[in-house]
Amino acid sequence: MKQTFTFLLLASALLWTAARPSDSVSRPSGELQLANINVGDQAPELAFPNPNGDIIKLSDLRGNVVLIDFWASWCGPCRMENPNVVRIYNAYKDKKYTAGKGFEIYSVSLDQAKDRWIQAIEKDGLIWPSHVSDLKGWKAQGAAIYGVNSIPMTYLLDGEGKVIAKGLRGAQLEAALKSLLR
Repeated sequence: MKQTFTFLLLASALLWTAARPSDSVSRPSGELQLANINVGDQAPELAFPNPNGDIIKLSDLRGNVVLIDFWASWCGPCRMENPNVVRIYNAYKDKKYTAGKGFEIYSVSLDQAKDRWIQAIEKDGLIWPSHVSDLKGWKAQGAAIYGVNSIPMTYLLDGEGKVIAKGLRGAQLEAALKSLLR
């Protein structure tokens, strides 16, 4: 009886794990060569158009703690994380940091449809000014430069543009920002 119960418990746990929704969307296999950016690396430059067609460079935000946020309007886990990102941005954008003068977000969309990208920015209340996309989906140059193979994906940079953390979301992101406060 005990062995049967243990087996059923283990089988239930495995089925639950396999059936639960994923917390990220993975890149389809393809030919794109991905980089591998790690903590301690200098963040490579990104320069892409915003919704108005103006080029916004990552380096324009230098001096601030910067969250590079790779996401897309069609990514359910990204859209579920957006309220956390908005809350954290509002709470931390005007704080003083040991690693930078303020907090900014550089949002890199892996969308292909410009209208859906813009609608998601508006609907989710993504109020920071630095939204960019080359509208190439998974073939986005920014995703290749940073080695992004699932979204949402984040890189936290210090004021000098060095990667100080990656893959932070929710409470982990907030804790990292708190640890950098003056």
